[in-house]
Amino acid sequence: MHERTIRVTVDSGTIEGFTRDGVHRWRSVPFAQPPVGPLRYRAPQPVQPWPGVRYCHGYTYCAPQQRKYTLVGPGKFQPMSEDCLTLNVVAPETAAPGPLPVMFFIHGGGYILGSSATPIYDGAALARRGCVYVSVNYRLGALGCLDLSSLSTPDHPIDDNLFLRDLVLALQWVRDNIGVFGGDPDNVTIFGESAGAHAVATLMAVPAAEGLFHQAISESPASGMAGPPSVAAEFAVDFVEALGSNAGDGAAAVLAARPAQLVDALDQLLMNPPTEMRGAFAVGPTFDTEYLPTDPVVAMRDGSAHRVPLIVGTNAEEGRLFTRFLQLLPMTEPAIEVLLSESDVEVRDRITGAYPGYPSQSACVRLGGDFAFGTAAWQIAEAHSGHAPTYMYRYDYAPRTFKWSGLGATHATELFAVFDVYRTRFGALMTAAADRRSARRVSNDVQNRWRAFSRSGVPGDGWPAYTPADRPVMVFDRHSRLEYDPDADRRRAWEGFTLAAQ
Repeated sequence: MHERTIRVTVDSGTIEGFTRDGVHRWRSVPFAQPPVGPLRYRAPQPVQPWPGVRYCHGYTYCAPQQRKYTLVGPGKFQPMSEDCLTLNVVAPETAAPGPLPVMFFIHGGGYILGSSATPIYDGAALARRGCVYVSVNYRLGALGCLDLSSLSTPDHPIDDNLFLRDLVLALQWVRDNIGVFGGDPDNVTIFGESAGAHAVATLMAVPAAEGLFHQAISESPASGMAGPPSVAAEFAVDFVEALGSNAGDGAAAVLAARPAQLVDALDQLLMNPPTEMRGAFAVGPTFDTEYLPTDPVVAMRDGSAHRVPLIVGTNAEEGRLFTRFLQLLPMTEPAIEVLLSESDVEVRDRITGAYPGYPSQSACVRLGGDFAFGTAAWQIAEAHSGHAPTYMYRYDYAPRTFKWSGLGATHATELFAVFDVYRTRFGALMTAAADRRSARRVSNDVQNRWRAFSRSGVPGDGWPAYTPADRPVMVFDRHSRLEYDPDADRRRAWEGFTLAAQ
């Protein structure tokens, strides 16, 4: 395979990448100083210039997490380090007549796992279709997404919302540098899936992110991930105890701990959640702070969020993935009854009544998937559509192999279409011969619409903007179609539900 090197010069120095298969790639380009030593738990600082040429041919470190989540190939694990604040750029080899739209991807993983080096996020297929693709790492788990700022002391200061600050600094890097890769800093689309989709929706309410992106795509955002400082403070106390310390020495303890100890303590906290409903999960953004003044959905509703065009949606069978992996969602009758225990009987009956056959397993899985993802997408679409063009979708496509395995169109499966995985050797294994054509057709449809949206803020023809009057939803399937309020009963059942104690 013919490969050659390519160099560009960014603000901080010269970087060398490589050209292959019609695209230029630069991997693990630092956008911040390593957040280590005294910079652990602090807002990220701009990267320091380097002398000479920095080689950006391979992926370096991902954020500290459980090792089993760092698999990047058969028997191959990505090394971990706190020195993980890097991004990757993929650009078409053939120069375009003008600056190209930028697509900036934020990976998912529940705010505790994941990496921009995951092979599916390669992005070359998107770049070949005419964009500059950027994928980014951010601090995860106890080092970036668990808000420990309540432990802060004058001697050991700790900032809040570290992962959001990382993402904003990466977007500022894009604004200042993407031109040398052929990208347009005035046309950036942020997109992400799952926790990455939640981060996208949250960035829309971060004042410091204003003007850094111009469109947003939120694929299966999660509910219950944002909380107020009081909830974050309670989790911080639990976390320090899991670490074997106490709140009085908390700041010193978290600064002295090894990354692996912090990862294990968070795991312990997540596996033994508090008995009472706190209104948010342990990891995720904290609102009512200077950095994130308002709950993102509230900010969208009142018009104080960035008024950029938005695509938001979910997959038809979100919950099924979690019956096999990461069993964190309430998808059994006992777990659902705990989830709804703080609600009035009338609310509980209304929600369970929207899932015929409850408490059968399939009804419980569907209810758990809607609680985790459907409610977020419905709320975001409703809130943002009052102030900016908003487009809603539901991804229903599943090749027969997914149906036979019992997964169907589950969480994250739209990524196979977005990143054109069905055209790869790996993708061919997932599609029996009879599905190859339909898999490529749905991939073309999704990619063409994402691409049109990244160029103009409109996702192609035949997909009207969402309004509370008629609620059009684009359903991606073997034959995509437009439906109006397709899950009305379930959507209405959750209206007004909150995780917080009633």
